[in-house]
Amino acid sequence: MSRTSTAEPLVIDVAIVGAGFAGIGMATQLARRGRDSFVVLERAGGVGGTWRDNTYPGIACDIPAHLYSFSFRPPWDWATLYPQGAEIRRYLEQTVVDEGLTPHIRLGCELRDARWSDAESRWEIETSAGAVCARVLVMAVGRLSEPHIPDIDGLESFTGTVVHTAQWRDDLLAGGERIGVVGTGASAVQVIPHLAADAEELVVFSRTPPYVVPRDDRRFTVEERAELAVPERAQAVRQDMLADADRAFRQRLGLRPDIDAIRERASSHLRRQVAAPGLRAALTPDYEIGCKRILLSDDFYPALQRPNVVFEPSALDSVVECKARAVSGQTYDLDVLVMATGFEATRLPAAVRVRGRHGEVLDDHWSAGMVSFASTAVHGFPNMFVLDGPNAALGHNSAIYMIETQLDYVVGALDHMARNAIDAIEVTAAAEEAYTREIDERSASTVWLTGCNSWYVDPRSGRLTLLWPGTAVSFRERNGTFDPTPYEIESRPVDEGGRYP
Repeated sequence: MSRTSTAEPLVIDVAIVGAGFAGIGMATQLARRGRDSFVVLERAGGVGGTWRDNTYPGIACDIPAHLYSFSFRPPWDWATLYPQGAEIRRYLEQTVVDEGLTPHIRLGCELRDARWSDAESRWEIETSAGAVCARVLVMAVGRLSEPHIPDIDGLESFTGTVVHTAQWRDDLLAGGERIGVVGTGASAVQVIPHLAADAEELVVFSRTPPYVVPRDDRRFTVEERAELAVPERAQAVRQDMLADADRAFRQRLGLRPDIDAIRERASSHLRRQVAAPGLRAALTPDYEIGCKRILLSDDFYPALQRPNVVFEPSALDSVVECKARAVSGQTYDLDVLVMATGFEATRLPAAVRVRGRHGEVLDDHWSAGMVSFASTAVHGFPNMFVLDGPNAALGHNSAIYMIETQLDYVVGALDHMARNAIDAIEVTAAAEEAYTREIDERSASTVWLTGCNSWYVDPRSGRLTLLWPGTAVSFRERNGTFDPTPYEIESRPVDEGGRYP
C-alpha cells in the first residue's frame, strides 16, 4: 500500500486525498462502478482519518453506530449503541479489505502541491512519495485533521509533557501525574473521567462550560445484534435514527417548544448530577443551547466532583515551567498538559497547497471564509471536488449521511463527464456566489449566528462556513444529484475506441 518515489509520475484518472470516511467512501463507489484508475493518497501510515489519529482514553462517537456507518455496506456487528473509536477504525479498515481498495491506497504519501494545468486539463500533484498526474482531484482531508493549539504565553517553557488529544500516546501516563486538561469540548468530556481515575490531581481549564445531556449508551443484546445483522432491519433502524435526529434541527432555529425542551433536558441533567451550588453555577452556560456542540455524557459531571479534580472556570492564560496560570489568577503545578482544544476546522490547512486556474491558491480563494457550490465544487478549480468541506457538516445529525450525499454528487459528475467526453468541468462564479448567498440567508436566524461564537463560524468573515443550515434530508434534496447547468464545460475528442487521447 506504499509507493516509492519514481522519476515518472503516476498517471491516473482520479486522485483522492485522504483515507478517512470520505476518501474510503469515494474509493468504494469508484471501485464498485468498475473504475480502476484511481488512487488514494494518505499521509499517515494507516487508514481511518480522525478515527486512526484519535486514540485517547474514552474516544467514542456521539452518533449512533447504525447511522454513523455507510448505508451501502452490509450491516456491521456493532457492540454498543454508540461506537467506540477503535471499533470505527476497524470498520474502515475492513471496508478497505472487503472492497478491494488496498492496491489503490498509497500510505505515507503526503500532498505537497497540487496545480491545475490548463494546457493538459489535468491536476499535477507532488507528494512525498512521487508525482501524480490526475484528471480529477477529490479533496477528502476532512475538518478534524489538523490539531489546534491555542497561543498560550510561555507554553514552550513547560517542563512537563504537552499533548493534543489527537496525538495521544499509550505510554504517556504511568499514573499519579498532575494533569491539566485545556478545554471542555467533545474530546475533553470523554477523556476527563478516564484521566481523573489515575491522576494525583486533575485540573480542568474551562473557558466556557458546555451543555451536556445524558448519553444513555448501552450494549446490544445477542438477540439485537442478530436482528440488526439483517440488512432490511438495519436500514429501517438507520432511517428512524436519521428522521429522529433531523427533528432536532428545529432547536437550531430557536423554535419553541423544541429549544426549550432540549435546554431543560440539559439543565435537568446538570441539576441531577451536580448538587453543589457553586460548581453547578460554574457549569451553567450563559449562551443559547445548540450554538456550540451539545455534548453527550453520563460521567463527565461525576468526574468533576472527585476529590482529586479541580474545575477551573477560566481559560489557561500562561505557563512558566511547571506552573500553569489561569485567567482567574489561580496557579497550578502540573506534570502534563492535555490540549483538548479542537482542530483547524474553518481553514483547511491543505488549502495552501492547492492551486487552480491562473495559479490561484485555494486558501486565498477562501480568505473570507470557505465558499463553494453544492458544498462540493469551487469556482476556479476545475475537476476538483471537496468532501466534508464548506457547509457540508451538521450540528445535529450524522456526518456520514452528508458524505454519502456528496459521493452521489461526485459520481454523477464523473458519469456526466464520461458520457459526454468532457475534458474539464468548472462551476461558474455566479453559481458559487448564489449558493453562498443562499447559505448566508438560511444561516442568519440559526442559533449558530445568534447564540454565541463557536468553531462553526469563520472568525474572519463571521459567516457560518462549516455547517449546512438545514436538515440532513434537505441537504440531500438540494445537493444529492449532479446538474451540469451551473458549470462551464470543456470537451475534447476521443479516439476510434472511445478513449481519451
